[in-house]
Amino acid sequence: MSMTATDLYETTVGLEIHVELATASKMFCGCPVTFGQEPNTRTCPVCLGLPGSLPVANERAVEHTMKIALALDCRIAEHSLFHRKNYFYPDMPKNYQISQYDLPLGYAGAVEITGGFGTTRVGITRVHLEEDTGKSIHVGGSGRIHDSHYSLEDFNRAGTPLVEIVTEPDIHSAEEARAFVNELRALLESLGVSDVRMEEGSLRVDANVSVRRAGETAHGVKVEVKNMNSVRSVGRALEYEQERQRKALESGERLIQETRHFDEKSGTTSSGRAKEVSSDYRYFAEPDLVPFEPTAEWIERIKSSLPELPAARRERFVAQYGLGSADVEVLTSTTSLADWFEAAAAAYKGEPKKVVNWIVADLFRLLNEAGIEVGAAKISPAQLARLVELVDSGAISGKQAKQVLGDMFATGNDPEAIAAERGMQQISDEGALDLVVAEVIEQNPGVADKVRGGNIGPLGFLVGQVMKKTKGQANPGLVNDLLRSKLVE
Repeated sequence: MSMTATDLYETTVGLEIHVELATASKMFCGCPVTFGQEPNTRTCPVCLGLPGSLPVANERAVEHTMKIALALDCRIAEHSLFHRKNYFYPDMPKNYQISQYDLPLGYAGAVEITGGFGTTRVGITRVHLEEDTGKSIHVGGSGRIHDSHYSLEDFNRAGTPLVEIVTEPDIHSAEEARAFVNELRALLESLGVSDVRMEEGSLRVDANVSVRRAGETAHGVKVEVKNMNSVRSVGRALEYEQERQRKALESGERLIQETRHFDEKSGTTSSGRAKEVSSDYRYFAEPDLVPFEPTAEWIERIKSSLPELPAARRERFVAQYGLGSADVEVLTSTTSLADWFEAAAAAYKGEPKKVVNWIVADLFRLLNEAGIEVGAAKISPAQLARLVELVDSGAISGKQAKQVLGDMFATGNDPEAIAAERGMQQISDEGALDLVVAEVIEQNPGVADKVRGGNIGPLGFLVGQVMKKTKGQANPGLVNDLLRSKLVE
């Protein structure tokens, strides 16, 4: 078998994920954490770095960070410290960022991801706590700083608690990177520590990408890719960047360590700046904050508060509900959806798979059309369960149930009330249907003779004629049985 160009090179990826924490106030001051407010209306002397102001650490943010670290199977440091990371950007009002350097809160963890690539164990190097920067708005040109006419600064976000999760270079494809981000998003959402909305910047992904020739032991030149605001963007950016580096190596071009930005429209990366190293930031211990030395009791209290994590929930869904992996992946994609399904399954008296089918095939379509999550829908899990039971009992047909579901979704009304209002009452009386079936056979003798002769295909036409005469209210299964008893058996 001949080798492709891709087989001649190996891609190595390490991810840096920044997660804005869902706290009421900022990391070192009492300013509220909000999104979408008027610029520069959520600031104070502390988050603006004015002379004489002193930071005080947010205890809830520290606990959220430990919760994340424990869920990622990390060890909690006995002694950790804040440092000042010094650099000049317009969106850093202090000209330094309070962060953690060599003594993070959590370290040495791991996450397993699965997919078409198999199973990959991704090591977690560190989980550390810091403050977010402000937001720069570059006006004119492409919207990037290098060709803008001027820039505006909004410091509302400056000081928001931010956790950075750094992986080991254990990822080797765009597919694995997407799977990791999806798994991490689900885990963070289940913990309730962040809303993980990538489109609002609550979860931001940077990727360190290098390519080397197959068989080499040393990693290639590392390039950092930024500005990926969706899981899809992560995949597209990495696919482009690894191909760019492969072509460069093939042509003898010298790669340099740099930061590159991903452009959503073109699907390409472009050079931003030469990549800094740790010495460029002139780290030193933050003199205004004491070290963290969490007690064993504190750590145990945080550990005992962890909810059922996505991986464990997937395993339980397979064992408890007898579902396949594809259904389980969908149902556990968010905590709210998994909770919604479990409530519906508990209310339904039959096989849980039937509820799954209605959620995946029909409810999802309505949710997508409305552009909302299941938690915002007017329909409740118990109402969906009762709708499925109406179909099971033969009170309404599956086709009628789809119409009822649409009305339930729009109004929040109960399925029984909607079916009654629409005059939907499935005819399951064998005596009544027998008369209609006999009439259809009499009116379609040629088709009936074909069925009697062993050609079962036209039977569907006769079922359709019965449904038409009963305005869709006949029980189709019973109609089929009656026709077969008269023409086949």
